Amino acid sequence: MSSGDGELTALLGDLVRIDSQNPDLVPGAPGERAIAEFCVRWFAAHGIDAWVDEVKPGRCNAVARVRGGDGPTLTLCAHLDTVSIDGMTAHGLEPRIEDGRMYGRGTYDMKGAVAAIMVALVEVAKDPPAGTVLAALVCDEEFASIGAGDFVQRYHSDACIVTEPGDGRLIVAHKGFVWAEIGTSGVAAHGSRWEDGVSAIARMGRIIAALDHFDRTVLREHTHPLLGPASMHCAMVTGGDGWSTYAPHCTLRVERRTLPGESAASVLKELRRIIDTAGEQAEVREVMSRSPLECPPESVIARSVIDSVTTATGDAPEIAGVAYWMDAAIFADAGAETVDYGPTGAGAHGAVEWVDLESVARCAGVLTGSVTRYFMTKATTQVR
Repeated sequence: MSSGDGELTALLGDLVRIDSQNPDLVPGAPGERAIAEFCVRWFAAHGIDAWVDEVKPGRCNAVARVRGGDGPTLTLCAHLDTVSIDGMTAHGLEPRIEDGRMYGRGTYDMKGAVAAIMVALVEVAKDPPAGTVLAALVCDEEFASIGAGDFVQRYHSDACIVTEPGDGRLIVAHKGFVWAEIGTSGVAAHGSRWEDGVSAIARMGRIIAALDHFDRTVLREHTHPLLGPASMHCAMVTGGDGWSTYAPHCTLRVERRTLPGESAASVLKELRRIIDTAGEQAEVREVMSRSPLECPPESVIARSVIDSVTTATGDAPEIAGVAYWMDAAIFADAGAETVDYGPTGAGAHGAVEWVDLESVARCAGVLTGSVTRYFMTKATTQVR
């Protein structure tokens, strides 16, 4: 199968037509079962071993495997879920092709990459490597990444290529994040009883000012060569019981974007230190965190993609980092050398979303070439 023929475009169109809006973002949405089952049937029709893993009711991963020996395992990953189609000006679940672009929800983020992985795996199966190649087409990346989390619990990977849109760049680093809640307490009293009341909101106000100062001064100096500075913002604040009552409680939700080398534990210590500096007392609680990613450009998987892109385009890809988080860190935390390379387009989560079809075909070819180079390099290293 050639990634340049119409089959890749037809496959992408079929994927876009399947409603896979994430039900945690769109109440009542169907989730990923239908698209996962479609992918498994497509793989089976092309002679590829594939199956559905149900992560939770209605939330499914599609997994496929090509195995040619006892060597290492390389995983190709993309997510099946999309954000809402509400607010799109047109072509939500009805793809349209114009000027070499396909329009529709998920074309860019990231069903174009799903199609590229599927076609690449069929190419790989024609001459299986001395190891295992897995396709991890996962659910729920747009919300809590339960799909990738489930996959790494079930299957070992020595290396992974995530295929989030990268606009031709090789992504070797991305930021992580920590969501934390800070709670202050006051003393409830009638609004006229200033001598009795203590406002938890006023206490939180001093903490907010200290956090903002820390973000603008200290964190701007804490930088990574590919990712820029760390950052923090106060996202939501709630508190108080009424106009005429001193607020007995206040809750602040903070997001801290982290750099490689930082952890949730270090961020929580940082927050407590800032609160102490503000002269206040508060409870600090981690709500959720995701690790940052950093993969050496000289790693086998990175070099495999670099060489494959160079062969396909005539130029080496830009080595880059991105400020947003992706499933790549979940694979890296599970022990896999992980990078990201994906198609070109625009409009992720937007009213108009499109992917460049030539870039999808190129992505399929780069993935196929990267698989070949990865296993050849690993075999040469083992012989030595």
